[in-house]
Amino acid sequence: MRAAERPWGRPDPAVAQTRVAVRRALAELREPGGADAAWPAVEGSPLVLVALSGGADSLALAAALAFEAPRAGVRSGAVIVDHGLQAASAEIAERAAGRARALGLDPVLVRRVEVPGAAGGSAVGAGEGGPEAAARRARYAAIEAVRAELGAGAVLTAHTRDDQAEQVILALARGSGTRAIAGIPPVRGAIRRPFLAVSRETTARACAAQGLEPWHDPHNDDPAYTRVRVRSTVLPLLERELGPGIPANLARTAELAREDAEALDLLAAEALDAAAERTDSGIRVAVPVLAGLPPALRTRVIRGAARAGTGAQLERVHTAAIAALVTDWRGQGPIDAPGLRVARIGDQLEFAPRDGRGRGESA
Repeated sequence: MRAAERPWGRPDPAVAQTRVAVRRALAELREPGGADAAWPAVEGSPLVLVALSGGADSLALAAALAFEAPRAGVRSGAVIVDHGLQAASAEIAERAAGRARALGLDPVLVRRVEVPGAAGGSAVGAGEGGPEAAARRARYAAIEAVRAELGAGAVLTAHTRDDQAEQVILALARGSGTRAIAGIPPVRGAIRRPFLAVSRETTARACAAQGLEPWHDPHNDDPAYTRVRVRSTVLPLLERELGPGIPANLARTAELAREDAEALDLLAAEALDAAAERTDSGIRVAVPVLAGLPPALRTRVIRGAARAGTGAQLERVHTAAIAALVTDWRGQGPIDAPGLRVARIGDQLEFAPRDGRGRGESA
């Protein structure tokens, strides 16, 4: 009898929950618009990878994928990213690879990456511009490279409901909008996150029930990281003061916010298509159309025009200044943002690169 199975033949409840989550994710890949269209025509079954660190979350995910993949008619493999951020990182990565192979995953690849700003092999601090963010970017770049190399249709990552709750708190603390409060998306490109409704406690129980010994990342206890302080201090405080169930409630908030954000993004894209025209210098958007939109849509159209015209990513202060060219027009001059200049020319806003020569710029 396998460790995960109970005497009457049913899996441990935690194991069952992880398997059901992966089963649903694999079924979604088969739906129209899933990953089937992205899978190249190769001999054998299509391939799904798991991003494996060796921790409880990703180890439980790897075990669930190894169990469910044959039943879904797909092959299962693993990619392990060695960030080189701590002593013996190569050994830790190889240990994770060995566990993946023991589960029956094949192929299993380890990739070493260099993390900018992590001199001396240690990550200090956190934040979007710190080593934590640099490690995340390097990790996803390596995962995508392996996915393309192997021709895999999707990569599963083990973000849990607790990760989602932490993300929502961080977004609220930063004064972010609906899209950020929507948290970690369940799907982004080839990435799938089947555990966003599964708790961290469940993944730990699933590992124990299957006799799997996870690796514990010491960074997960380092208060130098903002996310660790949210996990170890903020969330427990909220549960003590407001009652249990806070992570689940925050995850539900993320889901509701994502539904709203997706609807607003769709309406904004339709408005931009109707109001914008491309020029030699960028994009122009009709002011009367922008003026007639609710603020939530207007700001999205402005950000969409900036991305489409120059690839610029606007911050709130820049978006508000550009919106004032529509709602508070007093003849003010062009608005400069990183990589972008926006000028009002008659009844149009022109979005052009900073080094361009649109009509709203002086020679």
